[in-house]
Amino acid sequence: MMPVTRTRWLAYAGLLTAMMLWASSYIALKIAFRSYDPMVVIFGRMSVASFCFLFIIKRLKGRGYQKGSLKYILFMVFCEPCLYFIFEAKALENTSASQAGIIAAMLPLLVAAAARFFLKETLTKRTLTGFVIAIVGACCLSITGEIGEGAPNPPLGNFYEFVAMVFATGYIITLKRLTAAYSPFFLTAIQAIAGCGFYMMLLFLPSTTLPTRIDPVATIAVIYLGAIITMGAYGLYNFGVSRIPVSQATAFINLIPIFTVFLGWLILDESLTMLQYGAAVLIFAGLLLSQERGKKTAG
Repeated sequence: MMPVTRTRWLAYAGLLTAMMLWASSYIALKIAFRSYDPMVVIFGRMSVASFCFLFIIKRLKGRGYQKGSLKYILFMVFCEPCLYFIFEAKALENTSASQAGIIAAMLPLLVAAAARFFLKETLTKRTLTGFVIAIVGACCLSITGEIGEGAPNPPLGNFYEFVAMVFATGYIITLKRLTAAYSPFFLTAIQAIAGCGFYMMLLFLPSTTLPTRIDPVATIAVIYLGAIITMGAYGLYNFGVSRIPVSQATAFINLIPIFTVFLGWLILDESLTMLQYGAAVLIFAGLLLSQERGKKTAG
């Protein structure tokens, strides 16, 4: 077997790469949404990922179906990609990629709270206090959000992003249980295929606008989302969660806002106001406070 230390370093490397890729996904979604309906973008993303998995599906076979796991698999895909991407799409229609990335930093705290009830992990007063501070920071970020071309309704968009994080929490908690029986990349393939079928149905809704022309840049963004983000970032994250405790894995998500704000400034020419920077500091203060420095529980 692979030494424990090497396994951990591989998990850390995979998680760090996944965070970089996830941060870039906010930028790619913004670019794709400029030309295509959000439901078309997500369907295209899942279709590309499913097509990519066809080439490696034979290598993903594990021990076969494990009795009693169907309900967890269904709940996992219900949370993410199904409902998660709906709310994330609505979020990025209304707020900037930078603000959405900062709201995403609250995911570790949501996971910690959920792990308290579903995985029986300890939720300390310190973590709870940090959660409250981060919530206050998120509210301040939304209130101080300025309306612009890329953010027509920041408070609503940031709320949608928070709801998306709630569903992401359900996905992560369920994923941790499933990785004990299934390959992380097999679970990623299940997500892609299920998401493809789900969003195909949404294409027929009256509210969905089908494209009448092909935009090369937006199309490349969709392919990137499917081949690199859905297949790569999710696969690497699922691998990391399968190798280290879920609380340690979700801590890496704190890196997403840093990468997102930088990429939003570099590619989309986005910026935050001084009040929003202050709100972001408040969120990170809550996150820092929530990190337990005492005895660690086993994951």
